[in-house]
Amino acid sequence: MTMRSLFAYSVFHLNICFSSIDEDKRPQLVEKCYWPLLRLADDLDVPIGLEASGYTLEEIHRIDPSWIARLKSLIDRGVVELIGSGYSQLIGPLVPADISRANLSFGHEVYQRLLGTRPTTALVNEQAYSCGIVPIYLESGYDTIIMDYDNVASFHAEWPKSYRFAPQRAVGVDGSEINLLWTNTIAFQKLQRLAHNELPLSDYLDFVSAQIGEEERCLALYGNDVEIFDFRPGRLATEADLGDHSEWERLREAYGELAKNPNVALSLPRDVLSRTYTYTAAEPLRLETPEYPVPVKKQQKYNITRWAVTGRDDSKINAACWRIYKKLRSDRSATQEDWRELCYLWSSDFRTHITPKRWSDFQNRLSQHVCHSKTEVEARPEQTGETAFVPIVSEDEKTVRVTTSAVRVEFSKRRGLAIENLWFGGAESHNRPPVCRTLPHGYFDDIRLGADWYSGLSVFEVPGEAKVTDLERVQPHVEIDPKNGDVRLSAMIETRLGPIRKVITVSNSLRSVHFNTSFGWQIDKTACLRIGGITLNPEAFNTDELTYRTHNGGPDWEEFALKGKVVDHGAPISLQVSANCAVGMTEEWIDIGDKDQRVRLSADHGKSTVAGLVTHKPVGDKTFCRLSLTALEFDETRRSGQHAIFGPELSFTISG
Repeated sequence: MTMRSLFAYSVFHLNICFSSIDEDKRPQLVEKCYWPLLRLADDLDVPIGLEASGYTLEEIHRIDPSWIARLKSLIDRGVVELIGSGYSQLIGPLVPADISRANLSFGHEVYQRLLGTRPTTALVNEQAYSCGIVPIYLESGYDTIIMDYDNVASFHAEWPKSYRFAPQRAVGVDGSEINLLWTNTIAFQKLQRLAHNELPLSDYLDFVSAQIGEEERCLALYGNDVEIFDFRPGRLATEADLGDHSEWERLREAYGELAKNPNVALSLPRDVLSRTYTYTAAEPLRLETPEYPVPVKKQQKYNITRWAVTGRDDSKINAACWRIYKKLRSDRSATQEDWRELCYLWSSDFRTHITPKRWSDFQNRLSQHVCHSKTEVEARPEQTGETAFVPIVSEDEKTVRVTTSAVRVEFSKRRGLAIENLWFGGAESHNRPPVCRTLPHGYFDDIRLGADWYSGLSVFEVPGEAKVTDLERVQPHVEIDPKNGDVRLSAMIETRLGPIRKVITVSNSLRSVHFNTSFGWQIDKTACLRIGGITLNPEAFNTDELTYRTHNGGPDWEEFALKGKVVDHGAPISLQVSANCAVGMTEEWIDIGDKDQRVRLSADHGKSTVAGLVTHKPVGDKTFCRLSLTALEFDETRRSGQHAIFGPELSFTISG
């Protein structure tokens, strides 16, 4: 058997804004981590890819301009390939498309100014991908992106394993395609273990040799942080101790041995694209699936909830960034520096394992920009005079029934004004089944769904404790706006944690029901809070045609077909991670439906940023399908005790 070459490339990720490293330690990073990387490439003539944000390069230049000069010379010499990132390491699927465009543009400006070059290959930030961001990278001059293979492939059983050993093509939401290079989680962890003296060099070399096949292949030897070699960020209790032997020396030894292997060709990432592979190369691939719409690196515990609604107070600081964004978008006097600062404030590093000092500094910096930034007022059509249609409101001991010109809805007084049935279209909807309803206990012939499934509720859960909901008996106050005919229901719901104030507005002109929920609670525990859950009535839809749509950072919505799929974004990964996925809702809505009708769930991110969760399970000849919003989740980045008072108004709208 003739063995062909393994084209091995490396992508070292530099991030001076590393969440668990205080700013006064940055000079140590340059000395202990960044200089040894350049010496590895320079002394051994080892080709490497080096990825850094514009902010990281600016900070290194401030600390040690000679490092930037050496990097530039290595790039010019063709030993180092600069891999792009953007100005900051922000999460594309969680921010508006305009912010991603600005971030990539500001990054290019720094690359050109400091290094005299503009990279054409980008490492997707935190490797949090959506098909919506592909056209943004293409617009910004990138022709290649780098993404994790292992976690993505775990949701694509149909992919041949040979896909991992060749460049492919990622298909964007608009059908555009971009070159795709893989990183490999197992491979980079092997190299880390070698460096940390947890894996003998012989075992590591055997692992690399085992990747060589009969056909030409490529493999990413490394695709992760630089700050973990001869330096310990202090993020995890399980970090390896620093020994007497330099970890960079172990890396130099490993690369030196690999260079001697006649079947291994150490390569730059861009050189891998020009090789000739088998038919498994350059295949147009959809990385996203309905079950996993926003793929992320490593294991599934690294999902986008960790930057959206976990951390120290992600929902609150994301809402502040959204308010700044909305202000800048409408402010003609906004400067480029204003937009650059917002890109910085939206960085992922402030949303995970940030140190107390950096958290305090970040909050102060954020407050300087958000203090005068108010969220946009929700646009509602103004009417003068009396409305043409007079709403009909009736109630009995169990139910409040409201009929307007646009909506017909029934609320349960026994269950905190949860929606029993919802129709869009007002009085003329009498001959149609409701689009949303409460599915009673026993509706599904599956004990795993043996509960009442409500709509329009809030659920708060602490691990190991009974959940708290707003499904309590109420006697609501009901009033009709004499100007526009909107019907408003309000109630105070007592719970063991404190009161919940719930205000519901049924529109007389729009096909919408708006919920505003306020929590006057004291919280000092790790928990999750989900609101706005709506349960589709399977009898009102062609369930074979069901799709959900939303924006995950791109200019166009993404659509996911649900037929035959089991989707449960809100299912926990473990006792430590409360959700496995989410959608970014970066145009502030998600909808679900068939070809004839759809139901939309929307929220104002400027008030309190939420993420969307989809549940879809075929059950015999029926379908269980729900949408909900999450305002709070937990994982290893979560810090309890941050919400001394959980007092914001969480609002959402159901429309059709």
